[in-house]
Amino acid sequence: MAAEHFANPGETIALRAADLAGELKATDIVVLDLRGVTDMTDFFVIASGTSDTHVRAVAEHVQTGLRESGVSTNMTEGVTQGRWALLDYHDCVVHVFHPSLRQFYQLERLWGDAKAVKLGAVMGGAR
Repeated sequence: MAAEHFANPGETIALRAADLAGELKATDIVVLDLRGVTDMTDFFVIASGTSDTHVRAVAEHVQTGLRESGVSTNMTEGVTQGRWALLDYHDCVVHVFHPSLRQFYQLERLWGDAKAVKLGAVMGGAR
């Protein structure tokens, strides 16, 4: 009998958030699986906008799309400023960066022990 794969709630949120970010043309979308690396959260979604306005729009679109699916944030920060928006869903944290801040903070490098989740068809090639 084949083992069934039951998605972690954070994984479902992360993949949906990545898809929503891609709908608004966010760039360099990455999903990191942090399970076994930290107890803080299970997944990070990291994406870039092209301007402060684009960062705000992407973050708001992700938040609205997830809310329509019945998922609400525990906390948000930086959405109105548009430089680094953080959406905390407990099992998943979504980061939408202005490119200069993403390069400065380098979360992918900081969390280098985390496994990148392959997005492929989910993103429709938006990576």
